[in-house]
Amino acid sequence: MRATRLVSLLLLLQSRNRMTAQELAVALEVSVRTVYRDVESLGAAGVPVYGEPGHDGGYRLLDGYRTRLTGLTADEAEALFLTGLPTAAAQLGLASATATAQLKLMAALPAQLRDRAGRIADRFHLDLPPWYLGTEPIPHLAPIAAATWNQRGLRIRYLRWAEPHEITRTVEPHGLVLKAGNWYLVARGEGRFRTYRVSRVLDVDVLPLGFERAEGFHLASHWESYLAHFDRRRHGGTAVLRLSGRGLELLEPAVTAARKTTAGPDAAGWTEVEIPIESVEAAVPELLKLGAEVEVVAPDELRTAVVRTLRAMNRTYGR
Repeated sequence: MRATRLVSLLLLLQSRNRMTAQELAVALEVSVRTVYRDVESLGAAGVPVYGEPGHDGGYRLLDGYRTRLTGLTADEAEALFLTGLPTAAAQLGLASATATAQLKLMAALPAQLRDRAGRIADRFHLDLPPWYLGTEPIPHLAPIAAATWNQRGLRIRYLRWAEPHEITRTVEPHGLVLKAGNWYLVARGEGRFRTYRVSRVLDVDVLPLGFERAEGFHLASHWESYLAHFDRRRHGGTAVLRLSGRGLELLEPAVTAARKTTAGPDAAGWTEVEIPIESVEAAVPELLKLGAEVEVVAPDELRTAVVRTLRAMNRTYGR
């Protein structure tokens, strides 16, 4: 276990150039004191690792030092092929590079590991887009990805929902996120971070000047915070429902996680719950999907809207 951790520490320093003891402790899931001991052990083994004091300090490897640790376990070799996202790579313009890299990796593996890693592609396939939704055209993804990688500013013409619908902004791209088959750009502009759906970018110009990334920005953490804030904004109201057992099962996961049980289940198996809703207009079609497995208790405006819709449907089918 400790040998594996020492190898991981060495590879972290090799790939990231400089890391503090605290950063290493977080990455390795150990205490800072353990990091100190591990660094001493690497030094005693002849690895040229040294520490730099001060605000910008940390541990570094001697310039030019590269480890020759190339051995892979069977699980590691298989995991590498599971990380391949062929659809995403193709959208980013990296399909050929990804295929070539996999061929080189296969050629470098011993025969036994090559056979095991090769079986991954035969047994597992990742299909990102949800059912019944076609892939959106994203003609500007490649230049946006290149600007994100090379830290170049972008001038984008964007189609949004709010008015004015078409806007032009100059932004600093900090990251791209692939969510449920759709690409989103996280970029800073006018002193704040915004999220843009790449398929809604109408035009893009990559600017010649670079930019400095926001200090402390972490894409995954920012995205999690954005999703939480998005759900809070989206669900601005609440509704009280009576649901059968089947109705509870049919609620969408985000609503299920946020629901509050207020009564039940009763003798017939119905439960009264309070759920977040975006608006009355948005809630009606979602509740109609549940059919006879739901009854709206409150607010009266939502109950009236559901009844009005059902009566209109009855008139349509009554003909």
